Amino acid sequence: MTLLVFALLIVLLVCSVPIAVALGSAVVVPALVDPEFLTSEAYIIRSIITGVDSTPLLAIPLFVLSGAIMAKGGISKKLFDICACFLGERTGGMPCAVILTCLFYGAISGSGPATCAAVGAMAIPVLTSLGYEKLFTAAVVAAASGLGVIIPPSIPFILWGLGTGASVGDMFVAGIIPGILIAFCLMAYAYFYCRRHGEDKAKIAANYAALKGRGRLSVVKDGFWALLTPVIILGGIYSGAVTPTEAACISVVYSLVVSIFIYRSLKPREIWHEIGESVRSYAPILALIALASAFSRVLTLIGAPTMLAEYLLNNFSTRAAFLIALNLILLILGMLIDVGPAIVIIGPLLSPIAAALNIDIIHLGIIVVVNLAIGFVSPPFGLNLFVASPLANVPVGSLGKKCIPFTLCFIIALLLITFIPALSLAL
Repeated sequence: MTLLVFALLIVLLVCSVPIAVALGSAVVVPALVDPEFLTSEAYIIRSIITGVDSTPLLAIPLFVLSGAIMAKGGISKKLFDICACFLGERTGGMPCAVILTCLFYGAISGSGPATCAAVGAMAIPVLTSLGYEKLFTAAVVAAASGLGVIIPPSIPFILWGLGTGASVGDMFVAGIIPGILIAFCLMAYAYFYCRRHGEDKAKIAANYAALKGRGRLSVVKDGFWALLTPVIILGGIYSGAVTPTEAACISVVYSLVVSIFIYRSLKPREIWHEIGESVRSYAPILALIALASAFSRVLTLIGAPTMLAEYLLNNFSTRAAFLIALNLILLILGMLIDVGPAIVIIGPLLSPIAAALNIDIIHLGIIVVVNLAIGFVSPPFGLNLFVASPLANVPVGSLGKKCIPFTLCFIIALLLITFIPALSLAL
């Protein structure tokens, strides 16, 4: 029965059937094959409803809305100006400023594609005007936007907590050091690339002089409210003052106040449009979560988690062997399936295996999310590639090749995160 369910799911995905439809089809297979199977139409419907009847789940649409409001409000540009003001005169400074901007903006949006769209629309024209190659510029944005799901708050972290019972707050804390580590690895390659291929120093110097002419204090002051956003969100969560869901509510209110009354870059009549866009972005995620919840319950009834745990424990009896095999599987999975659906499917399957091998569920969650974040820039379905490609007007295939060195930087950081648990658990 287990093989039949997974075979159907894989065949449907290979045939490009929408993931929600594929999950729904796989859910009803056991009852169709065996009329005496425990699931019924009523059970499946209840599973779908209870799968989305969750307070922590409310944090996802609220963070999506907050990120949309701040993107419209020009927050990413102000963050970029601050980073460029301090790094712009150095070798590779402008690409590094883009990476840091993605790091900070990821602490607002919680989404890789959203970070790519917001930062890319602003940074790609700036970097190309400074003489950087379009493909390199788009690759920097596409790769660095993967930080959006690693640096907290992160939508995949919330999904991992829902699927495995792990603390969402602990996941947020655990993502800080890995996110910073990956950012430094990406910046190291950007520095190496610019040092090797050269830069248009005259254009960069003129741009830096214009920023410096405004005064560093003035640039920081102008972007102060943008920088304060992650401090308020994460500080509230880590201090225990608010839950992640409450922090998401605060982020929406704060983004509205800053964008409308302080920066005055968002008009009140534009709010409904941003709400509509956020609903359109979140609705597919909600459908996937609901059906994936029912799918995971059906898998539990047919004993799939136990079978998978026994197979992996018999063939990969040590923690190191299991983690290496898991990384390889997840890297391939990330090339084929988006982060959200992948997590809600595999999270319940991996939980018992982690317990058997004494792997901390928080550490495992970081490993899973970092692996799947690499899929954002991995063909054939790397979502960030499709977001960044039209922004720079470059072919997706060429962009994917240009992202390979950045992907290797991600993998180096992934190996460190995998085999040094303290990087995830120290805080």
